[in-house]
Amino acid sequence: MGNTFGEIFRLTTWGESHGEALGCVLDGCPAGLKITKEEIQQELDRRKPKFKNPSSTKRKEEDKVEILSGIFEGVTTGAPISMIIRNTDQISQDYNNIKDIYRPGHADLAYEIKYGIRDYRGGGRSSGRETACRVMGGIIAKKLLHTVNKTEIYAYAKKVGPFEIPSFMKWAPHLSLKEISKNNIGCPDAKIAKEMEEYIIQKKEIGDSVGGIVEILIKNPPIGLGEPCFDKLHADLGKALLSIGTVKAFEIGAGFDVAEMDGSESNDTYTNAKNPKQGVKLSKNHSGGIQGGISIGPDIIMRVAVKPPSSINKEQVTINKKGESTKIKIEGRHDACIIPRFIPVAEGMVALTLADHLLRNQCNQVLKKC
Repeated sequence: MGNTFGEIFRLTTWGESHGEALGCVLDGCPAGLKITKEEIQQELDRRKPKFKNPSSTKRKEEDKVEILSGIFEGVTTGAPISMIIRNTDQISQDYNNIKDIYRPGHADLAYEIKYGIRDYRGGGRSSGRETACRVMGGIIAKKLLHTVNKTEIYAYAKKVGPFEIPSFMKWAPHLSLKEISKNNIGCPDAKIAKEMEEYIIQKKEIGDSVGGIVEILIKNPPIGLGEPCFDKLHADLGKALLSIGTVKAFEIGAGFDVAEMDGSESNDTYTNAKNPKQGVKLSKNHSGGIQGGISIGPDIIMRVAVKPPSSINKEQVTINKKGESTKIKIEGRHDACIIPRFIPVAEGMVALTLADHLLRNQCNQVLKKC
């Protein structure tokens, strides 16, 4: 039913926006990994709205994680890890006046077509609230990757509206990965971050919303990950990120720019590799650190296009259940730009993908130890 992600390191999520709770079950995590409730909570807090930011939703969910199984005294036991967060600040009556109307840009009509029934309160299962479960599973994947390989994953705002910073592939000296956590937008450039925030607030004041581009950087990725032919690493990373409801496009390395290159420009040449089987360095990294669907050592660099939030306070034309044309103006509490809260979700999905492939790779190499 599409509620589980991964082959060995498997995350199943459940719950709706205005239900009693949301949660997840993470199966396949090796025993002995040190992970605390506080670490999981800290990652969930990154996803929460920043209320000092006028562009954020005013829905105030505490998102306090409860660990039901699989972690004992701060260490994974090898059993399924079950976690839950309670919904405490849902105001379902905000949606009573639109329960028979399909909101533009949302999954209302699609769910009605597929299932014949839908939870109209905040979008139900299609709500962005579901991504909190991905964050819970993602932080455990992050911890596994860092413990085994010192892998670090960074997602950040590359573009919001007309304001943009260079890709990490053309990193400028004034950009800093440390700056990402210091501003409301999650941008490595403090000056541009302020301009992005002001632009979002301007759009929110007129009832509109804003999208942008998020870049994801994986430093020190495990090498040899990826299963040809259909489970190439970049294909699974693309699926992971495109499974987030707000994502409309994905590219890796030079992405669409390769369409305008000659082969001599596109090809990455190898440099300074004492033992190629332990990873290589690339002259340009147009491939984004993955060749033949397999990670080969250099940084993995990806970008996704994040659409503007669909819930806006402007009058729009739509249809109701009877197929009649009508007008809608969405009330309630909504983000004007989802990128700041999207960042930990993107990191989590990337981490889940890498962790799953890391464990799959161990299966592939089991005979090498014989």
